Amino acid sequence: MELKDKTVLVTGSTDGVGRLVAERLGAAGARVLVHGRDEGRGKDVVAAIEAKGGKAEFLAADLASLAEVRRLAEAVRERTDRLDILINNAGVGTGGQGAKRQVSADGCELRFAVNYLAGFLLTSELLPLLKAGAPARIVNVASAGQQAIDFDDVMLTHGHSGVRAYCQSKLAQILFTIDLAEQLKGTGVTVNALHPASYMDTTMVRQAGVTPWSSVETGADAILNLAASPALEGRSGLYFDGQRESRADAQAYDEKARRQLRALSLELTGQSSTTSREQHS
Repeated sequence: MELKDKTVLVTGSTDGVGRLVAERLGAAGARVLVHGRDEGRGKDVVAAIEAKGGKAEFLAADLASLAEVRRLAEAVRERTDRLDILINNAGVGTGGQGAKRQVSADGCELRFAVNYLAGFLLTSELLPLLKAGAPARIVNVASAGQQAIDFDDVMLTHGHSGVRAYCQSKLAQILFTIDLAEQLKGTGVTVNALHPASYMDTTMVRQAGVTPWSSVETGADAILNLAASPALEGRSGLYFDGQRESRADAQAYDEKARRQLRALSLELTGQSSTTSREQHS
């Protein structure tokens, strides 16, 4: 995909691999909508992109609040009538040893809320813009760390750990990717997920107490491959490990599990299945 003059939203792009992806998209001529929680860091990213001749704007939102996710979508709609690429990159890490269970503004387990549910809602809200930009692409930045969703205790009120919460939320992203790909057939919008790289040199990894052993450049290469590679044109519903097509946890390929997750997600985000079908038609 030619990136010049394309409009791209990258969530979580004020730090780590998201920031590098945003800067590289800007350098390639795309108009980048930079998202994060911190306005100061957001302005720094915008300035870095503009210093190299690129175009960027910062949009602030805390994805731990569904109301703020909706406001972010509204801010995007105010700035453009089409979206060419959406990269759902924002996330909360494992939190390291002894991470306590936390909840979002809406009472959901925090990692499920930020890593998965926010992207589910944001993508739903922005589908009309993506269809207007077709051929358009959605990239969900997941992880090789995956754990099957226990639909009897999705919010992990029992047996919670930061690692379990993180791995469940990342697998949820992949179930969503495969489910959405089916719904978007024939629209010109594709959606794929990936594990960008293992233990990149990011704040999230360091906070988990892990010594980084991959570079953010490696992760950015993998994300940009899904976002722009001509080889991915028209291909959808796939999971990549880096730049190599791979297989996710078996639950991702369980149609019943995907239906369960979709129904739960629609309920938690206050969307009806009718509304969802209208958006996806």
